[in-house]
Amino acid sequence: MLRPRTALFLVAGVLFAVLQSGCMRTPSAATAMPDTRALDEKAIRDSEAAWVKAFATKEPEKAAAFYADDAASMLPDTPLMTSRKAIVAGMKPELGDPNFSLVFAPTKVEISKSRDIAYSQGTFKYTTTDPKTKKRVGQAGNYVEVYKKQADGTWKVEADIATEETPLHVLRRGE
Repeated sequence: MLRPRTALFLVAGVLFAVLQSGCMRTPSAATAMPDTRALDEKAIRDSEAAWVKAFATKEPEKAAAFYADDAASMLPDTPLMTSRKAIVAGMKPELGDPNFSLVFAPTKVEISKSRDIAYSQGTFKYTTTDPKTKKRVGQAGNYVEVYKKQADGTWKVEADIATEETPLHVLRRGE
């Protein structure tokens, strides 16, 4: 037989455990976060379309607004740029080129289950002036953008990675 004091502690412990388990919430369909991945995918696709338009303005600050402050840009024939400030500085000569043009579009967008990280991959076409020959040249390739959802719900690029499929080559009329 238990001593009264031991029995009291046992009853108090059981009562505490019952009360504690009743206070713990288990996730239910009503409290689970809604799956917004389809909306997030659309937001990223729309953002990339807007980004192409920003590049068309040839204003580095507008084009760089899609990057997170600590973003990294890894592009063909270009040194690594780590920060939005460095990316703006790296864009200035390119965007100042009268032949500059950059068009890209995602072929795939994936959102993480946690809905805070995403990536897109797609193709790009780039036009510029060859500094040696002064001729209009172009390049095509593939890219991957790594996105992070910001506190305000927007998506910003954390890593911009591109590979060339065709090296820079002199463009013919209409190309």
